[in-house]
Amino acid sequence: MDRELALNIVRVTEAAALGCAKYLGRGDKEIADQAAVDGMRGMFQVLDINGTVVIGEGEMDEAPMLYIGEKIGTCAPGTPEIDIAVDPLDGTNLCAKGLPNALAVVAVAPKGCLLHAPDMYMEKIAAGPKGVGVIDITKPLDVNIFNLAKSLGKDVTEITVTMLDRPRHQKYIDIARRVGARVKLFGDGDVATAIATCFDDSGVDLLIGKGGAPEGVIAAAALKCLGGEFQGRLVPENDIETKRCIEMIGDNWNKVLTMEDLAKGDDVIFAATGVSDGELLKGVRYYANKQARTYSVVTRSKSGTIRFIDTIHTFDKKPKYAY
Repeated sequence: MDRELALNIVRVTEAAALGCAKYLGRGDKEIADQAAVDGMRGMFQVLDINGTVVIGEGEMDEAPMLYIGEKIGTCAPGTPEIDIAVDPLDGTNLCAKGLPNALAVVAVAPKGCLLHAPDMYMEKIAAGPKGVGVIDITKPLDVNIFNLAKSLGKDVTEITVTMLDRPRHQKYIDIARRVGARVKLFGDGDVATAIATCFDDSGVDLLIGKGGAPEGVIAAAALKCLGGEFQGRLVPENDIETKRCIEMIGDNWNKVLTMEDLAKGDDVIFAATGVSDGELLKGVRYYANKQARTYSVVTRSKSGTIRFIDTIHTFDKKPKYAY
């Protein structure tokens, strides 16, 4: 894929963030999410790509825009065919409540390279570059904590394990505390938290727990670009979900899904723009004279380059879909 596409993908996440950040703290997650979707889709439609949404806002009959299978981009002859995974607002509740770490995120890859993950739960484990070849979702949490601590050159008491604040994760909390590790719980937005494991200043070392499978694909794409480690395992909760796993992935649906299973190849792009302030990115700032400022990150697996982009937007000079 053309390297210029990476910067264009940032324009997409910026448009989503600028749209939904106006609803920060206003208590309505649906309207915030819809504003993010509208901004993202409007910008996608002017890009010279032939894109197919493989991770989106739901099925065609559930979502009016950015639904799974939707074609986006100009789709002109000769434009690159790409898979697109979107979460226009990762952390809808965070945005609605004015809490940290809401992001607009997009991952893209050549056609056939992103897993069409069913909308169900996935067990996940993620860590930064020092976790590659070290963490293992099939091993007990205490073993992963000790192994990662050794790789990072830290004492176990200096390791921070993060997970969604859900009753189902109490067993992980108990294990982490028993071995002396620190625990950091978060309410929503596990894409942002998975990414945070790749940055020393974020203060988190290991992500563990069960969350959405579609978000797992996006997180895997991001960590592949950032040089981290991500593994997942689908967790269907009934026969209908099991059947869908088989239809989408095959009889071996319950295997450990590596980053290569979730985001195949060496040409993956990931971009994110902050909606609210977080460990990785600042949120949108609205200024006088119809201006705003966004903070974004974009990275490519092919080059390993990580760009942080600080942008001033002047709305009078931008088309409506761009904000």
